Amino acid sequence: MREDYDFSNAKRGPVIASPPGKTRITIRIDDDILEWFKAQVHEAGGGSYQSEINAALRSHIESERESLESTLRRVIREELQDAS
Repeated sequence: MREDYDFSNAKRGPVIASPPGKTRITIRIDDDILEWFKAQVHEAGGGSYQSEINAALRSHIESERESLESTLRRVIREELQDAS
């Protein structure tokens, strides 16, 4: 190991920048929840548990936006299409 290193051109921050539309945060999640997401990714043969958590949160938000009446109408329409 060298005694001196030249950090004059070094930059602070993450080595890899976050993609546009993504924000790096720190969050505390119950151990069992995190293990469940990791297990899902493992069973699928790979992927990102963080992406799966993001997808689950997005799905929840989108389902909350749709009213019960709209949900029922959509489901009935889908079922009637499948039946014909």
